[in-house]
Amino acid sequence: MAQTRSQTTPELRLYNTLAREKQVFAPIDPQNVRMYVCGPTVYDFAHIGNARPVIVFDVLYRLLRHLYPGSGTASDGSRVTYVRNITDVDDKIIDRARRDFPDLDLNTAIAKVTSETADQFHADVKALGCLAPTHEPRATEFVLPRSDGRADMVTTIQTLLDKGHAYVARGREGFEVLFDVSTMPDYGKLSNRNLDEQVAGARVEVEAHKRSPADFVLWKQSTGDEPGWTATFATSDGATEIYGRPGWHIECSAMSAAYLGEVFDIHGGGIDLAFPHHENEIAQSRCAHGTDSMASVWMHNGFLQVEGRKMSKSLGNFVTIHELLHTDKFGGRQWPGEVLRLAMLMTHYREPIDWTVDRLWEAEDELESWRIIAGRFGDQSGAIGYFGPGKEKTDGPPKEFVDALKADLNTSSAITQMRGYAKDAWRAGEHATKGAADLVHSALLMGFDLIELHKKHWAPEMPPQQKLAIEFSVEARLEARKAKDWAEADRIRDELAAKGILLKDGKDPETGEPLTTWELAR
Repeated sequence: MAQTRSQTTPELRLYNTLAREKQVFAPIDPQNVRMYVCGPTVYDFAHIGNARPVIVFDVLYRLLRHLYPGSGTASDGSRVTYVRNITDVDDKIIDRARRDFPDLDLNTAIAKVTSETADQFHADVKALGCLAPTHEPRATEFVLPRSDGRADMVTTIQTLLDKGHAYVARGREGFEVLFDVSTMPDYGKLSNRNLDEQVAGARVEVEAHKRSPADFVLWKQSTGDEPGWTATFATSDGATEIYGRPGWHIECSAMSAAYLGEVFDIHGGGIDLAFPHHENEIAQSRCAHGTDSMASVWMHNGFLQVEGRKMSKSLGNFVTIHELLHTDKFGGRQWPGEVLRLAMLMTHYREPIDWTVDRLWEAEDELESWRIIAGRFGDQSGAIGYFGPGKEKTDGPPKEFVDALKADLNTSSAITQMRGYAKDAWRAGEHATKGAADLVHSALLMGFDLIELHKKHWAPEMPPQQKLAIEFSVEARLEARKAKDWAEADRIRDELAAKGILLKDGKDPETGEPLTTWELAR
């Protein structure tokens, strides 16, 4: 049976990379909980490693909305504002545009690359069951000063120059505005690297125009037909007009401030971004705004490898979300988005994950057992929460399930709870309203609509009565197999096959008991 629910309510605790410990989460403004997550650079289709932060922080977004319900100040009326940017100006984009569309002028080619890639990203993450963020700003919209007064990159860079944290210099490729890391004593705190170690460990000769090898670009001059904007930067030596484009890091400082303010609650992304990207974001934002922090909590998901090896095109194991969804490149078949999502969440977000075909099969088997429970015992009937003959109502996911997520977003522990609810439902048979309700509610908070999956993914056009009859036949065949009445089991199988119903025999991932799922022949 499921655990007895505790009367105490644990607080939400999140691991803060900056503090190197789990901390109780206390929003700056409980009426507007604010989160920023680094989004894609739209020069190529997102790979499965890119999917991990999107899925992880989607679950956190859902959890925060659950913990902070009701009317708030966010644009959608909720009390959580979630911003995820799109980087649509970058040297990789320029290179891809030149390679793929050599016959177009560069600006047209860049627009084509970024538009098509962003559209594909949106389609991919929607298939993974991710909610749209509250705001999704594009970098190119925040380069120059804006009419609405929101923060922008050029103004932020000028502020850093005014405060002595940046300087203008001329390098081999033209003028640059550089951040002077020596002006920030605790630079490197997030990644646990001090400045002396970075300088001593530098493997490349310091470029003559840089004061330090760790200094990084805020603005760089564009040459030839490269895209750019005209900006004038003032220093004590006078004004310098530079037709150019922003460095990588400044965009997130500007866009996070534009929508979330100078200091906000949570900043997330992959662990590979901790240095230098997030480190440099902190430097820019704190020095520009004169604040002690940029975000209260810094969260990072772990690395992903494929079949025990680092994902690499040279190794032939590089796979995109689109390829997993629509081709047979990985495991010889296509994989539904919900299977990819569950496979990702089976490992705690901070742990490294090994992306394997076996993991996807395990996730699919798990989902099939859950959707059978939802399909057999669940009935949304206009309002989630009413199930079964007794129309028992529950008020959302069980407390112990939410508590698992509140323990540093422990999705693997939460999934264990869901397996317990599924076991309760199977044991209770036709009276499994409680276990089914707990399972369906918990799945919704994790981003899985089990009832909708049952309706749409497996036999979408079949009348409910016909589905129920098939489920009873499948159950009868399972009983025949348990009794070793193979003739009867084969008869039921053949009878269903004649009706276009294909059976798949497996085992319940939790109990090891025989489990049979079905689908329409395609």
